[in-house]
Amino acid sequence: MSRYEPALDLEVIRAIDVHVHIELDGHGHASLPPDLSEAAAKYFSSDIGQPDLDSVAAYYRERSMAAVVFTVDSETALGHSPISSEEIAEGASRNNDVLIPFGSVDPHKGVAAIDTARRLVEDHGVRGFKFHPTVQNFDPSSPAWFPLYAALQDAGVAALFHTGQTGIGAGMPGGRGFRLALSNPMLLDTVAAEFPELQIIMAHPSVPWQDEALSVATHKHNTWIDLSGWSPKYFPSELVRAANSYLKNRVLFGSDFPLLTPDRWMRDVEQTALKPEVMPGILKQNAVRLLGLG
Repeated sequence: MSRYEPALDLEVIRAIDVHVHIELDGHGHASLPPDLSEAAAKYFSSDIGQPDLDSVAAYYRERSMAAVVFTVDSETALGHSPISSEEIAEGASRNNDVLIPFGSVDPHKGVAAIDTARRLVEDHGVRGFKFHPTVQNFDPSSPAWFPLYAALQDAGVAALFHTGQTGIGAGMPGGRGFRLALSNPMLLDTVAAEFPELQIIMAHPSVPWQDEALSVATHKHNTWIDLSGWSPKYFPSELVRAANSYLKNRVLFGSDFPLLTPDRWMRDVEQTALKPEVMPGILKQNAVRLLGLG
């Protein structure tokens, strides 16, 4: 086992994608049950498939980009064993010129989740953790999870939360039982208030709660917004205004690969009103600062 240490050449890397899913491990095990994988591929019209970690690394290396890679541990809610965060960290170590590992733990696992999180940081070098409240079926503002957040704050790693509607379960009967309200970014205001040193990334344009996300980010400066999951040409105008001005130092490039590719993101961002002078921060510099890569 080798502990991850980044070896990014920031003179060569032109962008850091902070939102990249590993959906298939080296043993052919998928991150989601088959019905959810099929529905998500249909919803996003993705033709990339489910590349394994080394293929993801090669894809980003070809584009002179780095990628934050992770899975989501939703075992309690889905009854489906997750991809190993340890394996993701190990794969990132052998591709440390382009990959940055985040871990994932199932909050419902209580003390075991906290122990796993600490081990992933201390032994494997992960730089953050990914949560999906809707798919993992938990209210992120509940005090039940405060010990987990405290452990992440003490470890000095970031917490990335899905916000807004999700394509996972979309179109399935009852959305497969998933509750969108769990991903309202206003729930993260409580987390940011209780844990002021924990750096919180609110993933995606938070449709239909964009104003809530901007309000939280404006008030709590330990929060960030990533621009993944939507083609930039669909970004709400109020998000673009914020990224161009008062939030320009806490907005991050993300794609949602493989469901949305960085190629499409880069092509479509040309159709937005995002100012050229804010793009270096969004594409790379803000992530370098957040993740301590400089």
